[in-house]
Amino acid sequence: MRLIFNLSLLSVAVIAAGPAAAQTLTPLAEARLRHEHVEQDGLPEHADAVTVRVRAGLQARAGHWTALAEAQGNLAIVGDYYDGLAGPATVRPQISDPQNVALYRAQLQYRSDALTVTAGRQRIQLDDERFVGAAAIRNNGQTFDAVRTELTPVKGVKADVTYAWGVRTVWGIDGAGARQQAIGGNNVFATLGVTTPVGTLAGFAYLVDQDEAIVQGYRLSSQTYGARLAGSRGFGKTKLAWTASHARQSDYHRNPNDYAADYWLADIGLDLAGPKVGAGYEVLGAGRGRSRGATLASFQTPLASIFKFQGWADKLTTTPADGIRDLYGSAGWGWPQLGALKAVSVQAVYHRFESDRLVRHYGNEIDLLAQARIGRTVASLRYADYRADRFATDTRKVWLQMDWTL
Repeated sequence: MRLIFNLSLLSVAVIAAGPAAAQTLTPLAEARLRHEHVEQDGLPEHADAVTVRVRAGLQARAGHWTALAEAQGNLAIVGDYYDGLAGPATVRPQISDPQNVALYRAQLQYRSDALTVTAGRQRIQLDDERFVGAAAIRNNGQTFDAVRTELTPVKGVKADVTYAWGVRTVWGIDGAGARQQAIGGNNVFATLGVTTPVGTLAGFAYLVDQDEAIVQGYRLSSQTYGARLAGSRGFGKTKLAWTASHARQSDYHRNPNDYAADYWLADIGLDLAGPKVGAGYEVLGAGRGRSRGATLASFQTPLASIFKFQGWADKLTTTPADGIRDLYGSAGWGWPQLGALKAVSVQAVYHRFESDRLVRHYGNEIDLLAQARIGRTVASLRYADYRADRFATDTRKVWLQMDWTL
């Protein structure tokens, strides 16, 4: 916290010095207006959240150096929802956007052609954010108190190493208990990527240290090692993209579980300069070892941007004890411009969820998205429909959202 405070003062000092100290001074501003509606079987009432999220700050740049400070606030105009902070959801479904006012980012960065070092409170989005991400769909987001070093010693090779001593969660200043405002620990995220003719091949190590007993009794501390290949190739106006990944996770630091679990991903997408189709198969394995079947002894990704994976209905944000197998397919269409609308797209995604152990059918989900940009504003309409079989309950969600960025 002292480092964050000092970096904030440094940012203000650099900015206050004005043109004499900074070659560029850039205001930061963005706003989000969203209505999220949730219907969940088993609860007597629906949830409706109309929220406004605002972020504002300043960035000062001088040569290789950049100082940045940014605050955020989230206000519930209509608060007919359970925000996740006061006991279980017994009346209305959960929408994880509690009201909040906080320092979102405060960082100092040095950047050159070969080296970038960022220190302070910052967003970190690694690869597809399956293991470490910013949770951008949630109004409060997720940031890290960390030092991150990105090194490119030669063309086509990149090393990326982060030490994070704190995770600022989406639960905001009123976060408590298992859903704290911040979680301390000695986290290390490391990747080494090499460009090859078939894509970028990367090895990674994620040491997640949730070093607070009240957060699941340390059971979210894990060490994950793996590899990822991601590439694409164009054929005229057609583009083919592919991703494959495997990782193995086991208990780490104070985690009382004794387990090991595997992760697998195979994904392919085809862009036909308008129509787009894709398919994939992702497995978060059930744990093996002495803690087989225990709580949180399956493959877990507590620092991921989880909304991006396994359906938007948020029924599988925590991997069940028997793991998850997600078979999915997508189809969509994109237009560069339609009248006054730019970057117009529509998308449909279908998921079939099964357990990894015993192969039981959890349920199916359909997700729909339409979005477009008008000037500095992106408008989107989302829909998610989860139909339960042997896991959770039927849930339907609708989002109407507008994001404005300066």
